[in-house]
Amino acid sequence: MLATAAHPVFTHVMAALVRLDRDLRVDFVRGLSLWVIFVNHTPGNVIGYLTPRNYTLADASEAFVLLAGYAAGLAYGGVMDRQGWFFAASRVLGRVFTLYVAHIFLLVVFTAQVGLSAARLDAAAYLDELHLDPFATDPYRALFEALLLRYQPSFLNILPMYIAVLAMFAVAMPLIRRPWLMLALSATLWLAARVFDITLPSWRGEDWFFNPLAWQLLFFIGCALGYRPPGGQPLSLPWRRWAGVLCGVVLGCGAVMTVLMYAQWEFTQARLPAFAPFIAAVDKASLHPTRLMTILALTYLIANLVPKDAAWLRGRFAWPFNLMGQQSLPVFCAGIALSFLGRVALEESDGWAMQVAVNVLGTAALVGLALLTAWYGAEKRNGGRRGATAGLPTVTATDRG
Repeated sequence: MLATAAHPVFTHVMAALVRLDRDLRVDFVRGLSLWVIFVNHTPGNVIGYLTPRNYTLADASEAFVLLAGYAAGLAYGGVMDRQGWFFAASRVLGRVFTLYVAHIFLLVVFTAQVGLSAARLDAAAYLDELHLDPFATDPYRALFEALLLRYQPSFLNILPMYIAVLAMFAVAMPLIRRPWLMLALSATLWLAARVFDITLPSWRGEDWFFNPLAWQLLFFIGCALGYRPPGGQPLSLPWRRWAGVLCGVVLGCGAVMTVLMYAQWEFTQARLPAFAPFIAAVDKASLHPTRLMTILALTYLIANLVPKDAAWLRGRFAWPFNLMGQQSLPVFCAGIALSFLGRVALEESDGWAMQVAVNVLGTAALVGLALLTAWYGAEKRNGGRRGATAGLPTVTATDRG
């Protein structure tokens, strides 16, 4: 009886907090990517075998960066057109500061979490595996270098790349009005970073796990797709059957390469010796061309085959992912922290009961955080009036970033 009474209230609140005046395809994919990041960062999680990284050369990281660029182009491009580059750039830099604070907070929480677990469970390997051992040997220098983003433990390398790329966007924003020139310059930088192995400096000589000078290309592609020029037409690639077939071929070849790389590597080395070096060279750090082509093929197919007003995007199944996508920063940070807790739990017991508990409770926590953050944002925008969740919250341009 209680569950029956609570269900309409829950669905009403969730439906009210999902902003429907956005492209829900973007929010859904972004939310799904954040959930996949949580799953993939939890070693031993059986659901991880079903996530896209096992069947495509691109994974949630590529989707996250591309859609972050789309949101930036949509939001800050409009601000620039209305209020000028300086004002828009200041808003972008404000977002950069928010991301930096979130990264440092997550660093402190994650380091304390792993360090405490390593001490209590006598699992010093945690520190080495997650590249947190400098905090044991040289903690003050490690903290200083982490503040400079020159030291990035495992799982804490996406936000630094995002921070660097968004800072580049603040400077290059006027180029968004000439998208093909912007993309040409961005592609040139990507190519130079790959060919000449150019990256940003790091503390111990290790390259950035995500090289911002390469990954900026994906971000700026998203910017070009998201920008809406006043009185003009946004950049788009209309549906062509031959292009759709080509995208299918790209995804099919990528699936074969992924299986050969991760599931059948010994077979690849033994039976395909000429092809193995090419597969082994498919790197993530500098955004290998095959990974770039894969995410662009997926984007083209989704953009053209999934209608913007598809009914299922406004259905109950999509609401949790839409909410997570619309509240991406807190959900991402929580997902990283929860993934380590899930790992510790699965190392204690990897039976089906624990698998279900980790995934159900972890997902519920992420959705609950998205609900809370969305509710707080609605209350803030509505001046704290009672019943702010009774109607659809108003969305401003800066909410989309």
